Amino acid sequence: MKYAREPDCRRAADSTCRPGGVVGDYLAAVSEQWVKPAPDANPAMLAMFDDRDRQPLRCMVSWAGEFAGKYLTHAVQIYRLTGDPDLRRRLERFVGELATRQDTDGYLGPWPKKNRLTGQAPNVQRPHRNPRKVSHWLEWNGQKWANYLTDPVRDRTGQTWDAWGHYHIMLGLLLWHETAGDRRAMSCARRIADLMCRMFLSPSRRLVATGRSEMNLAPAHSLAMLYCRTREKRYLDLALKIVNEFAQRERPDDPTSMAGDYFNAGLADVPFHQTPKPRWESLHPIMALAELHWITGNPDHRTAFENLWWSMIRTDRHNNGGFTSGEKAQGNPYDQGAIETCCTVAWIAMSVEMLKMTGSSIVADEIELSTLNSGLGLISQSGRWVTYDTPMDGVRIASAVRIVFQAREGTPELNCCSVNGPRTLGMIDDWAVMRAVDGAVIVNYFGPSEMTVPLDGGTKLTLSQDTRYPCGGRVELAVSPSRSAEFALKVRIPYWSPRTRVRLNGESIRNVVAGSYLVIDRRWRRGDRVRIDLDMSFHYWVGEKQCSGKASIYRGPILLTYDRRFNDMDPDDLPELNADGLSGRRIATSRMNPEPMLLMQFRGARGRTVRLCDFASAGETGTPYLSWLKVKGVSKTRFSRENPLRSGRAAARS
Repeated sequence: MKYAREPDCRRAADSTCRPGGVVGDYLAAVSEQWVKPAPDANPAMLAMFDDRDRQPLRCMVSWAGEFAGKYLTHAVQIYRLTGDPDLRRRLERFVGELATRQDTDGYLGPWPKKNRLTGQAPNVQRPHRNPRKVSHWLEWNGQKWANYLTDPVRDRTGQTWDAWGHYHIMLGLLLWHETAGDRRAMSCARRIADLMCRMFLSPSRRLVATGRSEMNLAPAHSLAMLYCRTREKRYLDLALKIVNEFAQRERPDDPTSMAGDYFNAGLADVPFHQTPKPRWESLHPIMALAELHWITGNPDHRTAFENLWWSMIRTDRHNNGGFTSGEKAQGNPYDQGAIETCCTVAWIAMSVEMLKMTGSSIVADEIELSTLNSGLGLISQSGRWVTYDTPMDGVRIASAVRIVFQAREGTPELNCCSVNGPRTLGMIDDWAVMRAVDGAVIVNYFGPSEMTVPLDGGTKLTLSQDTRYPCGGRVELAVSPSRSAEFALKVRIPYWSPRTRVRLNGESIRNVVAGSYLVIDRRWRRGDRVRIDLDMSFHYWVGEKQCSGKASIYRGPILLTYDRRFNDMDPDDLPELNADGLSGRRIATSRMNPEPMLLMQFRGARGRTVRLCDFASAGETGTPYLSWLKVKGVSKTRFSRENPLRSGRAAARS
C-alpha cells in the first residue's frame, strides 16, 4: 500500500543477499543443525495446539504459544539469506501444519477453550522466584516433579502471554506470505486478527485487562502491519485502540498496574528505563509506533519512537551490542546482569525500524555492532544451540542448560531463546541492502557476499564484495547492472572510521565523512568497482560504574576480548595494556578448532603476551572471557548521537 509517510528507506523489494565468509558459515550451520531439524526434534511445537482441551492438560510456561511463531520468523529470514530449496519445502510443510491447528474461531494458541485470550489458564507453570536456583528446583524429587507436570487435579492457575504468542505467529505468517505468496499464511493471520477484533475492538473490552501488558499489547504492531497489506480498517482501529491502552491500568483499581505508557513517555522524552514497563518485551509494542507513523503520518508517533530508541542506546546498549541487564532496562550500560538473547533480538529488530524511520547510517552502524558481536556470540559456531545470557564478562552457557525449566515432553530443546536467537542472523536480510525513498540503492552490509537488487525498467543490479571484513578493512565492491543504468549508490561510512578512503575505478573520491552515507550518483556499467579502505585502528570505550578502571578495545566494529583458551594467564592475572602505541599482530587460526574469527597478539605490562579474539568467538569452548580490560593511556569520550559507542582513539594512533 501507499503510506501516508513513506519510510526513509526499506528492504529492497525482491532483493537477495547471500553472505559468505564467517557469517555464511554461521548461516549454513544454523540452517542445517537447528532450523531444519527443530520441528521434527520438538514435535510438540505444533502438537501443543492439537490437545489444548485434552485431559490431563499440558503444564506449560506462560509464553509457550510463542514458540511456533518465533521459530517461523527466524526460519523464513534464514531461508531468505540462503535460498535453500530444501528449507523452503520444510517451511511450506510447517506453515501448512500450523494452519491446520487453527480453530474455527481463529484461535491459534495452546490454552483451553474457556481461557482463550483471557490472560489466565489453569495449567501454567509458575516461574521460580529465584532463576539462579532453577536447576536445583528441577532436581526436586523426580516423582514430585513428574506429578507437577501431569497431575490434572493440582491448581496451577497463572497468567498467560496468549496475545503475545499470537503476535509472534502473525509476524511469522506475514513474513512467509511476503516471501512465498502463500495464501494460507495470509488467511491464517487474518483470522487471528478477526478474532482479536471481535473480542477487543468493543469499547467495553480491553486487551490491557488480560495482564502482562508489555507482552500482550504487542499485537498493536502485527495488526498495523496486517492493515498495510489488507487495508482492512478494523485492524488499524484495533491497533490504535491498543496504543491508547498503553496509558491505561491493567486493573483499574490498582495504580501499580499501569501498562508501559510508551507513547506518552516517548513524547515527553522520558528515558525508557524509567517507564512503568522497562522489560525487553516492551520493544515489540513500541514498534507499533513506527508502523503507525507511516500509516497515519502522525509525527507524534515518530517522535515518541525515536526518543525511546535514543534513550535505550544511551543507557542500556552494552559494549558488545547486547541489550538490557536482567531482562529489563536498568539505565546503566555497565551493569553486569544477564544479557538475554531475546533482549538483543528485540533491540536489533527495533533498530531496523529506526533505520527505516531515519535513514541514518549511524543506526546501521549500531545494527552491525550488535550483529557481529553479541548477535553472533549468542549462537554456537556449531549452529546447534544459542545462549540465554551472553555477558560482557563471563562464560557462555547453552539456553537448554541455563533455562532448562522451559523444556517439556515433546519440546526438549525449546525455550524462549532457542526459537529466537537465530533471528540475529536472519535480520541481516532486512538491512544489508535497501532502497531509499528517492530510489537510491543503499549498501549497509560489508562482508564477502553477493547481493542483487531489481532496478527500474527490468535492470538487475548485482553487488559483489571481495573482502576479509570485518577482520580486514578493505572492501572491493563490484557494481554490475545487467545493462548500464543511472542511479545513486549510497555506501555506509561508519562513525568509528574517521579516516576512510574510497576509490571509484581507481580514482579517489573526496569528502568522505564518517557517520554518513557516501552518495555516488552516476551512470553505472558492468565492471565498475568501488574500493573502500576503512580505518581499522583501535578505538576505546572507557568504562564507568561497575566497569570503572577498565576499557573496551575495538578494531573496526569488532570488540576484542580476552579468552582463557588462547592465553597462558588466567583472568585475574591479565596484564594491563597501554593504548599509547598499542599494536597487535594477527595470529594464524586455521588449525584451531573451533576457529576464532579474529585472533591478535599484544604486548602487555612487563612484556607479557596477551592474545585477544573477537567477542563472537570468545567462550566458544566454555572458557571464561573478559571484554572489559585494564588499559591505560585512554580518555573518556562522552556519549553523543554522532558517537553512541563513546569510543575514542589514543593520542598515538595504532
